[in-house]
Amino acid sequence: MVFEEEKAPVGAVHGHRLSTVVPGSVTGEVDYELSGADLAFKLHYLRGVYYYAAGDVVRSLITKVLKDPMFPWLDAYYPIAGRVRRAEEADGGARRPYIKCNDCGVRIVEAKCDRAMDEWLRDDAPDRLRQLCYDKVLGPELFFSPLLYVQITNFKCGGLALGFSWAHLIGDVASATTCFNKWAQILNGQKPDATVLTPANRPQGHSPAGAAAPRSVKQVGPIEDYWLVPAACEMACYSFHVTEPMLKKLQQQGRHAAGTFELVSALLWQTVARIRATKEVTTVTVVKTCAAARSRRSLANEQKVGYVEAAGSSPAKADVAELAALLAKSVVDETAAVAAFPGDVLIYGGANLTFVDMEQADVYGLEIKGQRPAHVEYGMDGVGEEGAVLVQPDADGRGRLVTAVLPRDDVESLRAALRSALPVA
Repeated sequence: MVFEEEKAPVGAVHGHRLSTVVPGSVTGEVDYELSGADLAFKLHYLRGVYYYAAGDVVRSLITKVLKDPMFPWLDAYYPIAGRVRRAEEADGGARRPYIKCNDCGVRIVEAKCDRAMDEWLRDDAPDRLRQLCYDKVLGPELFFSPLLYVQITNFKCGGLALGFSWAHLIGDVASATTCFNKWAQILNGQKPDATVLTPANRPQGHSPAGAAAPRSVKQVGPIEDYWLVPAACEMACYSFHVTEPMLKKLQQQGRHAAGTFELVSALLWQTVARIRATKEVTTVTVVKTCAAARSRRSLANEQKVGYVEAAGSSPAKADVAELAALLAKSVVDETAAVAAFPGDVLIYGGANLTFVDMEQADVYGLEIKGQRPAHVEYGMDGVGEEGAVLVQPDADGRGRLVTAVLPRDDVESLRAALRSALPVA
């Protein structure tokens, strides 16, 4: 079933039509338990957009062609088609959420954009990503809320954008990108590797009652059935490209003391600290994906969470090399403590400005009929007012795309500051 949504027009994207795709076979109403790490990320949402240039391949990608592989895809990833429920019996005073695998499906959104894709990408206005990713969150009726939206946006030039809105509690960015890439493999006629959803998650031990939240996160709530904590100010999402020559300039400043992620994050740490002159940004949260440490499970939140403190000097006055060295060598790992904490928390932008390492995520693996995405950018919703910065490879892997989710008042200051630090405008 397809229906038109009554929705106020936002920018150049309009004509939203919604439909649903369900698994090709019945899963049998099984329950999928959520781990402590999954629930720690329940208030956050990944938004990813994949852009494809106009041509014969994109012209052939009518909605039916894109939908047909989703039926076997959801057979393999059946929890994504489920809905969140709460346990009937109290567990330590709280009804623990889980996913009822009831084949309710994922939501498909079709939309049109009145601009050409090249023009859209040249315009670095904040929030362009949000227009191409359906902006729903879980709740207030959890039992009706899809865990995944896929938005198909056709540009007037013939280009195409695929936007994914992914509830973070079902998996981290590595899980999300692998999942999307499996769908593309099926579309391309390949038989993808077997999907591994076992061993089943089990509730983990909690920290003692009344224990303080780890320094990496901010305790909120308790949250009932609307899983979004509004920031105290309006947040904006701004993406920019750090080219290979810019990275080489940073590496010269960093004297090879750290990796690319640390150098880019150090520059942003220094810049945001200068913007927020009246508020010290001495501690930051770091969220990292490490391929070597991952299990074979296809859906999991297995990223590392920790914090770094710049003791003794202001990050606004420190040089990039000093901050990069701290990010490389001085992260205090709180992954286990975050997963065990019994309360609701904000990880991204909650307690601290947060840096998200996407270096090892296969963001350009969504190849359709031999055509790679021309551009990919990821952002985040549910970010607290301290803000978050996502660092990912660019199309050729030699530069980096950076997406900053910050208070709107900070974004213009950030753009101006980066013009002097790097020629990004």
